[in-house]
Amino acid sequence: MKNADHALLEQLSENSRRYRDPVSAIDWSGLDTGSFWLPEQALSLYGLPEYEVLSPDVRRRMSQYEFIHVMHAGLWLERVFMQRMSNRLAAGLHPAAYEYFLHEIREEAGHSLMFLRAIKTSGLEVPAGGWRPPWFVDWLARKAPATGALFWAATVIAEDVADKFNRYLRADADLNPVVREICTVHCIDEARHIAAARVQLETALMRLPGITVRAFNPLVRLLFRQYASLYYTPARHFYELAGLPQGGYWHRLAQRSSRRAEFVRERMAPTERLLRNYGFDVA
Repeated sequence: MKNADHALLEQLSENSRRYRDPVSAIDWSGLDTGSFWLPEQALSLYGLPEYEVLSPDVRRRMSQYEFIHVMHAGLWLERVFMQRMSNRLAAGLHPAAYEYFLHEIREEAGHSLMFLRAIKTSGLEVPAGGWRPPWFVDWLARKAPATGALFWAATVIAEDVADKFNRYLRADADLNPVVREICTVHCIDEARHIAAARVQLETALMRLPGITVRAFNPLVRLLFRQYASLYYTPARHFYELAGLPQGGYWHRLAQRSSRRAEFVRERMAPTERLLRNYGFDVA
């Protein structure tokens, strides 16, 4: 890693020193199930004729379970990241990187505790083991070398996708205030995490010949598409928990919805442009 990269990590660590514990800072009494946790336009079935006949209660419950689905994606990502970064904390690691990774691990742990508290406070049923990532995304996150370009491309994708969705949600003043606060906490910390991940990716790419980067492109494209599906398409049983029998039917409707596909493309477009700057074509 270059000295300039060390200087950036030192600055990011400095910005992380005034740590704010989200579990203690958030007023959880405002997280009620009588309000929407996602805008209706962000729901996976929005825009379909079948959605128009759903009762307001079912739509509201869908918004809550679809946000819980997003939090489960965050829990998975942060769990894997903390495991991988903890294994890098060796005596030979540059002090700037060592300190920064400790800060990020603390912040990711805080996010996970925040998500768990939100799910517990909601009182909504979520079956154990009811959320699983796609095999390739999970395999790559766990097995790719933690100093390599593929791992950091995966990290940039996962963090940037979540960040852009959180920013979209924060802009809705009618959303549940606790949900907006959760998104705000996440955005503030993720700005630093994305900056650090981009530096790690750039450093890894500089060590590779151009032909290797092009050879990685199909893997990065698959990763990008699987993560989009993972993040934006709830599992079948989440529809059933929201009050819609035969969850597989609703899951297929969401997957085939042109309106949903356009919504996801709009949210993923900034990440697609970011990856293009590194030579990856994931369109």
